[in-house]
Amino acid sequence: MAVKDKAREFEYTLDDFNFLRKLSNQHSGIQVPDDKFDMFYSRLSKRVRLLGFSRFKEYCSYLQDHPDQEFTEFINAVTTNLTSFFREKHHFEYVTQKLLPELLKKNQAQKQIRVWSAGCSTGEEPYSLAISLIENVPSDWDIKILATDLDTNVLSAAAEGVYPVDRIASISEAHLHNWFQKGSGAHAHKVRVKPQLRDIIYFKQLNLMQEWPMKGYFDFIFCRNVLIYFDRTTKERLANRYAGLLREGSCLFIGHSESLHQLDTPFSLIGNTIYKKTRV
Repeated sequence: MAVKDKAREFEYTLDDFNFLRKLSNQHSGIQVPDDKFDMFYSRLSKRVRLLGFSRFKEYCSYLQDHPDQEFTEFINAVTTNLTSFFREKHHFEYVTQKLLPELLKKNQAQKQIRVWSAGCSTGEEPYSLAISLIENVPSDWDIKILATDLDTNVLSAAAEGVYPVDRIASISEAHLHNWFQKGSGAHAHKVRVKPQLRDIIYFKQLNLMQEWPMKGYFDFIFCRNVLIYFDRTTKERLANRYAGLLREGSCLFIGHSESLHQLDTPFSLIGNTIYKKTRV
């Protein structure tokens, strides 16, 4: 079924959209509603143009016939990556004021803290976590943050740790001075996170729908604005998989528009989309 729109550079139909969103869902589990029709066109037009096609139908065929060459580009293009430093500030306040004092007592023997930032996008979240931990944990402790995302492009940007100055507008002067290096010359309008932050973060590509290589426990997990893209069954399955990597009493942080309400999980809400594992 063709959708008539003379303003479009490429022919794009509802059949094309249905094929592409089904493929995205099969790979990532993300639900794509009808109102994302135009978003798919705008995000994939660059790929269609680059490959020299005039119709999305040709791109769909190419994607089907050449998954090794194109599938990662496709997923990267349609994945949403909106984030900022210290987004949902109350979560970081809970970490520094409540969680870390408890962990410093509980983990005193091994002197280590392990955190997972699932769906880390371009890195603002794990770097914010790194700042929060380094500033509040003794220097002789071993801190490691695993930061994962499905999108390899945003992971590359995250690992580089370079941002336009407008991305750090909400950061305090003290944090800017302590944790960011200002660029000069051609990079005058950019900043880079200092090596001390990058050194404790491990950026890895991970599809949440597939097998997870992690075996040990995390002290807490951030998975914010990720569950919103999944259906109820997938949300429940993911939450229970997160629970399997947390000890009883550990916390899972999710996004402000997300909830585990009426899902069968071992988590209990303690406020502000912070959940605690209260049963095994």
